[in-house]
Amino acid sequence: MKTVEKIAINTRKILLIDHELIVREVLELCLQDLANWDILTADSPLSGLEQAETERPDAIVLDIGMRGSFMFLQQLRSTRKTQAIPVVLLSANAKWLDPKFLQQYKISGIILKPFNPVTLPVEIAKLLNWDDNLLLNSQNNLTSIVR
Repeated sequence: MKTVEKIAINTRKILLIDHELIVREVLELCLQDLANWDILTADSPLSGLEQAETERPDAIVLDIGMRGSFMFLQQLRSTRKTQAIPVVLLSANAKWLDPKFLQQYKISGIILKPFNPVTLPVEIAKLLNWDDNLLLNSQNNLTSIVR
C-alpha cells in the first residue's frame, strides 16, 4: 500500500551558502528541479550576507561548518533587513549544536550531511513550516509535484 504525504508548492527564493562547489550544485539542482524554487548561491558567508541584504531570500540554507558561519549568523540577525530571514543549517556533525545556540540565532532546523537530495525540498519545507505541494511516498521518495 502506498501512502503519500502532501505539502503545496509555491515559488520561493532560497540562498544556498556552502564553500563546496559540488554541494552547491547538487543543492541547486534538487531545489530548482524538484521544488521549482529560485536559487541563489554563495561560496562564502561574506558573499552570502551581501546577497541576503540585496536579494532578500525567503530562506537561507547555510553550511555551518564553514569558516565565518557564526559571524554570518550574528550579522544576519543584527541587520534589520535580514534579521527575519529563516535559516536552515547543513551540518556533517550537529551533536555540538546546543539548543540555546539554535534559539539564539533563530535557526529553523538542521539537515545532516550526507543528505538525501530527493527528499531535501520536503525536509526544508517542513523545517520552515511551508505548505508546499511536494509528494513523498512511504519510502520517503519524492514522487510527484502538484501545481
